[in-house]
Amino acid sequence: MQRALTLKRTLQSLPRITKNPLISGRAFCNASTPSPSPASASELRKYMGYTALVLFCGAATYYSFPFPEDAKHKKAQIFRYAPLPEELHTVSNWSGTHEVQTRVFHQPETLEELEKVVKEANARKYRIRPVGSGLSPNGIGLSRAGMVNLALMDEVLEVDREKKRVRVQAGIRVQQLVDGIKDQGLTLQNFASIREQQIGGILQVGAHGTGARLPPIDEQVISMKLVTPAKGTIEVSKEKDPELFYLARCGLGGLGVVAEVTLQCVERQELVEHTTVSNMEENKKNHKKLFSENKHVKYLYIPYTDTVVIVTCNPVSKWKGPPKFKPKFTTDEAIQHVRDLYRDCLRKYRVVPDNSVDVDEPSFTELRGKLIALNPLNKDHIVKMNQAEAEFWRKSEGYRVGWSDEILGFDCGGQQWVSETCFPAGTIAKPSMKDLEYIEDLKQLIEKEEIPAPAPIEQRWTASSKSPMSPASSLKGDNIFSWVGIIMYLPTTDARQRKDITEEFFHYRHLTQTRLWDTYSSYEHWAKIEVPKDKEQLTALRARLRKRYPVDAYNKARSELDPSRILSNVKLGKLFPSSDTI
Repeated sequence: MQRALTLKRTLQSLPRITKNPLISGRAFCNASTPSPSPASASELRKYMGYTALVLFCGAATYYSFPFPEDAKHKKAQIFRYAPLPEELHTVSNWSGTHEVQTRVFHQPETLEELEKVVKEANARKYRIRPVGSGLSPNGIGLSRAGMVNLALMDEVLEVDREKKRVRVQAGIRVQQLVDGIKDQGLTLQNFASIREQQIGGILQVGAHGTGARLPPIDEQVISMKLVTPAKGTIEVSKEKDPELFYLARCGLGGLGVVAEVTLQCVERQELVEHTTVSNMEENKKNHKKLFSENKHVKYLYIPYTDTVVIVTCNPVSKWKGPPKFKPKFTTDEAIQHVRDLYRDCLRKYRVVPDNSVDVDEPSFTELRGKLIALNPLNKDHIVKMNQAEAEFWRKSEGYRVGWSDEILGFDCGGQQWVSETCFPAGTIAKPSMKDLEYIEDLKQLIEKEEIPAPAPIEQRWTASSKSPMSPASSLKGDNIFSWVGIIMYLPTTDARQRKDITEEFFHYRHLTQTRLWDTYSSYEHWAKIEVPKDKEQLTALRARLRKRYPVDAYNKARSELDPSRILSNVKLGKLFPSSDTI
């Protein structure tokens, strides 16, 4: 809309077009030149009109007709948009899949400034949606109407070494927090894959790490300070308003702006990471044992292969120390198969190598992205890439030792579309095996439908959460939940290619939704859920959410704390419509 308005203003500012003297009788005629007859003048105007039409069609075809693959970067523009106003902020998420432009973007530096911003917005009835680091693939924190970001409220306020607790401002990033308390010998109990999230954001969407005995990150919250539009600043905890506390821990930013958080931490310790490669049949036999003997476990499945990469992490033994292990292959040897495939594909597709990428550099994720970009939607090409990745992991088996905040993170591989679902998987003592059945059904679906699905399909586990809005919510403390993520990479800046990948991804996601979700009682991660445009699909999604979450209680709390919905956005409004808008 903004671009359209800007373009409109640009066109209106063009010089006014004057009449052409060739078709203006009075400007062209003089006393010595006979005036053309009405018939000839009409014919002249007609043929000039045809000429103009042909020229316009030719120009339109030239500037809009699809270009060959090697010329997409040369696309021309008829008009250049006027520059955006200085006060207009463009905010996008990490993967570049969602973007908004807004003139209202607050970044308070203190609690008092935040309170003033919220109070003024509520009085004037304009929106200030809380947005964190923008890492959510679905852009859940974005709002064209306006946003508030706490990046400048990023201090560690208090450390209780005895109770192993830390109080922080909600704008602090995970890595900042970990670095800020490591000298106290403390760290967070668990981590998501990336360290750039703001603490407020990672809590509000129900983010998680991996470990069947470890709950999602919202369970680490002891108390919170919320700045609400209707009731001002309130503090909630297990002792003070417990019902609201549990609801607000995973509140999606709709119950108040999280200003401060007190977190339960653990002793900082070194972990030993063990990476092995197995197959589906062997994995079934060892599944229960892996859960019972390891603190952290995750599986990486390679579509169109039987490969299962198993990654376990445990504290370094105080008696034995780190394991002594000499890898069979060097890093260069492990990645060589991928390098060879990349060179072969460059010749096959007759692509001039990108000089900015040194093929001999040992960066697997970079090479994978370059390989996929050559033909991202060709199933056979993706199968070869996946087979090369399986070979890479087979040659990368071994151990790695480091601090938990270093070991538990990993390289996600660049911009991507992601759909991650969560579903119950029994208990540690008695796993239901539904988690592995889900994967088997998913892999069969991929192969049957010939989906160009890249690796990996990632599977992690957590214990349950007492937060009723968490996808892992359960009143039974021994329940475990499996989280499965499917992806498609966006390894290109070409708009057309990204659009094609996006359409294929949503086809992929739709198939998993219709074939698997209801069967396994599976619900999407709040940071990955996408709002459908189709009204019937949206109605069905709302019905599913009502089956799993206390929607009425959530909307009631929103009405009490934010009656004007200034902390909401279009996405939240569609997922949880208030009774007067249904």
